[in-house]
This record gives sequence, C-alpha cells and structure tokens, in this order.
Amino acid sequence: MTYELRAATRDDHAFLWRMLYYAAHMDESGEAPESARVNPDLRPYVEDFGRRGDLGVIAIDRATLTKAGAAWIRTMPAGWPLHHYVDATTPELAIAVAPEHIGHGAGSQMIAQVLKAAAATYTAVALNVRASNPAKRLYERTGFATVAEITNRVGGKSLIMCAPLGRPDE
Repeated sequence: MTYELRAATRDDHAFLWRMLYYAAHMDESGEAPESARVNPDLRPYVEDFGRRGDLGVIAIDRATLTKAGAAWIRTMPAGWPLHHYVDATTPELAIAVAPEHIGHGAGSQMIAQVLKAAAATYTAVALNVRASNPAKRLYERTGFATVAEITNRVGGKSLIMCAPLGRPDE
C-alpha cells in the first residue's frame, strides 16, 4: 500500500474522532466508536481542531482514495496531566492508523511529516503510549525517548515520551 499525505483541516473532525477511538484503544475494550467524542479525558485531543498551533496530516490510501490514518499535534489545556512531565507549551501528538492499514508504513510517513512541520514552531513534541504497544519502537526510531511511566485511564502502564525538535529559530 502507498499513501499520500495531506494537511488535516477542520473538515476532518469526524475522522480525527474515529482515529482517536483507535489511538485510545477503545476498540479493544468493545466501546462504541462515538465513545471517544463524549469521554472528557479525550475531548481535548480533537475538540475545536484547527485552532492556532494545531498541526496534522491525514494519510490517504492511493489505491482506494480512502483515509487510512491521522497524526496531529496540539497544545493541551492548562493543568493537563502531561504537563507534570513536559513543559506546558510542548504539544502532544495523537496518531492512529485504521486497522486495515497497520503495518504498511502510513504511521512512519505521518510522524515524519508532522515532526518536520512542528520543528518550524515547537522545540519538542510529546506523546503517551501504552507500555505494551508495539508502536513504541516506531516512536523511539523517530526520536522519542521515555521521560516517565504513568498509570493510564484504564489502569494500565503508559509511557510519556518526548522528542526534541531543535530550536524553531535555528
């Protein structure tokens, strides 16, 4: 499979919610797809996407012209739990690939493009990932390093990871 990337826009809200559902592993626990949208712990990831500082990409499967995944960053609200581990001005990355596209390179392409775009504005990007998630290796290959281990919203272990991007003015 090959993918074309385009910028995420406000018009992608429904797809970003769908991808957040997968990013939060809600499909694994049998929750309904719309559950991400009403979960107060998840709403800041997508609600009002398109505000100043938001960056994201959508992967399009070239063969079917369907959306295959999304990666986006945004600064989170004051008091966000991630701020205990990284600076409050460091945006958080959310990323997911539709199940039928996992393992075909969409995630790698999306991260590379989002981090490249983010380097023009930010000095670092953070994320949190379940400790058992195989995507952790992808994040490490793209420059993320673990800065903390936490208990996630479902009681399991997650890692807070951060990737330095250099100075925006360099």
